[in-house]
Amino acid sequence: MVIATASKALAALGHETRLAIFRLLVQAGPQGVNAGLICEKLQLAPATLSFHLAHLSRVGLISGRQEGRFIFYVADYAAMDELLAYLTDNCCQGAQCLPRNGETTTATKRRRTASAR
Repeated sequence: MVIATASKALAALGHETRLAIFRLLVQAGPQGVNAGLICEKLQLAPATLSFHLAHLSRVGLISGRQEGRFIFYVADYAAMDELLAYLTDNCCQGAQCLPRNGETTTATKRRRTASAR
């Protein structure tokens, strides 16, 4: 990842509403969440949601898929993992260190959960 890409992703996540949307999509998993439910859960107007979804999509953090008359939005876990890897590259001066929340990284947990399905 180049610094410009990381900067755009971080800027997008630097807005409270976009961060809330992204966290909701990350928690929802690979099945995603339809736009109506995002509006409902975060109490956003449809036009406001559309604006923020477009921004997150433009920087590559989410994607949408059409199912019938609904659009389901999904976090791009590969992009999230790449951003986190970029931020933690050479962490602790290159020494091996553990994430604060345990021995297993989130990406490893996600892969294990997905393969169990």
